[in-house]
Amino acid sequence: MLGRITRQLSGLFAPADYPDLIVGLSEPDDAAVWRIDGQRALILTADFFTPVVDNPYDWGAIAAANALSDVYAMRGRPLMALNLAALPKALPEEMTTAILRGAAEQVLAAGAVVAGGHTVDDDEPKFGLCVLGEVSLERIGTKKGARPGDVLLLTKPLGTGIIVTAAKADLAQAEHLAEAVQWMKQLNRSAAEALEGIAYHALTDVTGFSLLGHALEIAQQSAVQLEMRYSELPWMDGAVGYADDLLFPAAAGNNASAYGDLVAFDETLTYEARMLAFCPETSGGLLVSLAPDEAQRYRAALEALGLNAWQVAEVQAGEPGIRMRP
Repeated sequence: MLGRITRQLSGLFAPADYPDLIVGLSEPDDAAVWRIDGQRALILTADFFTPVVDNPYDWGAIAAANALSDVYAMRGRPLMALNLAALPKALPEEMTTAILRGAAEQVLAAGAVVAGGHTVDDDEPKFGLCVLGEVSLERIGTKKGARPGDVLLLTKPLGTGIIVTAAKADLAQAEHLAEAVQWMKQLNRSAAEALEGIAYHALTDVTGFSLLGHALEIAQQSAVQLEMRYSELPWMDGAVGYADDLLFPAAAGNNASAYGDLVAFDETLTYEARMLAFCPETSGGLLVSLAPDEAQRYRAALEALGLNAWQVAEVQAGEPGIRMRP
């Protein structure tokens, strides 16, 4: 709903009046982009949320990785970050310190610096970052540009949303949660840097709108259709089992309501499978559209770094939407 409201505000800011705003409300993407000269642009983004795990250090690290990911999804380099903290007065000082330290160490690993921030008292804790980055004009990554014949590669497996929800209900196995935490803490820095020299056509990351929601953003902005096969989607250990137990987060239902009309599921796919594909992700992987030969080159570059990528869709001509096969 808020996305629709902010798009309505775009009429207040005529693009012609802001020629240096390359990416903004008129064509929403992962972050705003402002041209600063003939070669470079600044990237600005903000992201924060309530705790996804109990460990305060891990929460801070995950929140930071999630916010930094928007810069990487635009093919940028983070420069500095500001803490955005809304925390209870009664929160022990050592927990607040752990949250900020978890985030700060992620910013440091990204090659950037924490330069300040803003805090307010709030009964429900929330934390995240505002991140400023830099990008070359010739390599800005956006959701627009996927072409028929492309494939979509995803650089992290799926399942964080449902695993975290199961953990909040004390129903997740410790090893499943530990794996999800490690993936959420993993920066997308290396996955973005591995795109150097690779001819990709569209780029985003997979977060709260689910794989289907973010893939649809590429489909709609690129005016293409996507074909997916559910059996080829990479799930973290435990995710499918928790789906069978119907441990879906509320946001999965919101995503299904928002995007369901644009996804044509094969009739053999169960309710559980469909809802799992709509589950939100936290600090998910990059989603890249590129030609098959470039996809092989990108996979090789990732493998050289000890990373992986999974093909999750094929790009076809047609009305924007997704066809999900078994």
